Amino acid sequence: MSELWQGPLEKIDDYRWRIPKSYKPGMRVDGIIYADEKLLKDIRHDKALEQVANVAFLPGIVKASFGMPDLHWGFGFAIGGVAATDIEKGGVVVPGGIGYDINCGVRLMRTNLLEKDVRPRLKDLVVGLFNTIPAGVGSEGAIRASGKDEKEILEKGAGWAVKKGYGIEDDLDSTEEEGAIKGADPELVSKRAYERGKSQSGTLGSGNHFLEVQVIDQLYDAELADSFGLQLGQVMVMIHSGSRGLGYQVCDDFIKVMLNCMVKYNIKVPDRQLASAPVDSPEGKQYLGAMRAAANYAWNNRQCLMYLARLVFEKVFGQSWEKLGMFLVYDVAHNIAKIEKHVIDGKERLLCVHRKGATRAFGPGNPALPGKYRMIGQPVIIPGDMGRNSYLLVGTEKASEETFGTTCHGAGRLKSRHEAKRTVEYHQLLKELEAKGIVVMASGHGTIVEEAPSAYKDVNEVVSVVHNAGIAKRVARMRPIGVIKG
Repeated sequence: MSELWQGPLEKIDDYRWRIPKSYKPGMRVDGIIYADEKLLKDIRHDKALEQVANVAFLPGIVKASFGMPDLHWGFGFAIGGVAATDIEKGGVVVPGGIGYDINCGVRLMRTNLLEKDVRPRLKDLVVGLFNTIPAGVGSEGAIRASGKDEKEILEKGAGWAVKKGYGIEDDLDSTEEEGAIKGADPELVSKRAYERGKSQSGTLGSGNHFLEVQVIDQLYDAELADSFGLQLGQVMVMIHSGSRGLGYQVCDDFIKVMLNCMVKYNIKVPDRQLASAPVDSPEGKQYLGAMRAAANYAWNNRQCLMYLARLVFEKVFGQSWEKLGMFLVYDVAHNIAKIEKHVIDGKERLLCVHRKGATRAFGPGNPALPGKYRMIGQPVIIPGDMGRNSYLLVGTEKASEETFGTTCHGAGRLKSRHEAKRTVEYHQLLKELEAKGIVVMASGHGTIVEEAPSAYKDVNEVVSVVHNAGIAKRVARMRPIGVIKG
């Protein structure tokens, strides 16, 4: 495959590279890429670096347009793209800088079980999870919400599920934004978006969304692992899903609105997918209100998914989820824009921070973190593919200084879904996963093939970059043993 990127790329150090703002007239800041030489070869093969350069045109952008080591081509921003705009200086909000799956994110739950406890019942467990948790395109859940409930979900997020008995208060304390970002406005969500989200609370969806039963196979920091209650051989549960059809529709609705704003606000960008409006404009405020509502829907969705997973474990192991120690470690968003204060050129500024396929990674002492994590830094969850590993890390002060407190969100695609389908043989892939002791169930053959390990970068290499660059610190590594997919 030939390299698509022919532009300049200056080496800063072993883990950072610069696209100078002189590359294109109109770039307001440099592009900064976090990668090593090996990952950079893969990143050069699609249009992601060009997208990083295009983001540097945004009005009000500060510091740099960032690309994380899982960087790959996306809509508007590359996936793995990070940018912040200064609100007082005409900074814009960009729906394409958040993406269609608003607040797609990951939650990690620990258990008191060890691999030896789960292995004999693993197939029963995976079948139970697959039969209980709706997965696939357009899947609908058993958790029903009335019209009044739907609005409450968009306002209260995971708090709605906890109020209904689908969790406990500690779940909210262990969720970014306590499971509901302030400023959500359900009135700004279209009727079509409501319709698409009506029956999808507690559904996994399709594509790269999953629920995995995992085992801790490596600890990197004994003290941090102790603070999370982790040990080798311990069974964990990871859930990856988002705002489903509702979030997709919110993005779709507002991209049309933003396209009409470009002339009105004299916004000039090289890609229509970066259609945007000033954060302080009526259109910018309306998008943020609707986006936050979709984000709250996603947090509620993951809370309901966790509730269903707890039910299955209770049935298979004959104990309450509390006795099984199934408590939430943390839940992170990785497609969202947040209004945050950060120091720029020695002054604290109010910024609109876009994280598109990127995870917030605040360091120790940040007041946005729950008390139990404030002194160790924000838990960061980075899933890999279904044949390799996933990671728990913590955010760092260096991330707060360099990247607005942000790190990567996953392994990052290497092959398109079409290419994976063309090059991966379904039965051979199942044999390979079985040989590794991994039981997989999905709603269709296509999903498994599209999500084959060979379709992704090696998450171990990606995590090594952010750890060595100092923008997240490794705590534990998990390997999958049971997987359900849409």
